[in-house]
Amino acid sequence: MKPRFATIETWQQADLLMQPAFIRLIDNLRKQLDASTWRGTYRDIQVWADDIPDETKATVLQLQQQLETVPPEQAAELQATLSHLPSPYPGYELCLEKNDRQVTVDLWALCYQICFRSHDGEWRDDFPVEVDTSLFDETGDVDWNLLEDKTKRIVEQVFENLPQE
Repeated sequence: MKPRFATIETWQQADLLMQPAFIRLIDNLRKQLDASTWRGTYRDIQVWADDIPDETKATVLQLQQQLETVPPEQAAELQATLSHLPSPYPGYELCLEKNDRQVTVDLWALCYQICFRSHDGEWRDDFPVEVDTSLFDETGDVDWNLLEDKTKRIVEQVFENLPQE
């Protein structure tokens, strides 16, 4: 899911919150991994909108690969073609491994869980997100203690929900 904002104010609040939340998320994941028997590796992924057909994805990826090796005079043509096609946005995953078990955790989904309110724990593209304004102090700055506490709780839940041996 890529968040949709109803107002510019909501977007501005999310803009203030997302980077600190992501930093706290990575730090808390590191702490949990240090105390855990699970091994974790991070990986960049490409995330596509749900309505993009597989053929279009394959075409875009093929053109992106060609772009890396073509001469400069052909690169402009490929870039023009790519500019008319949908493009993925970056995603990040934590791949957890223990014995023969593997679990993949979507880091953006966790970050959204930290930053946004949800009544059912899910977000959909068909309605805008609500920023968790309780993570700001009375001056409108990020309340680092509250952000840390919420992030820590969410990361602990991730590890509590991992498969047991």
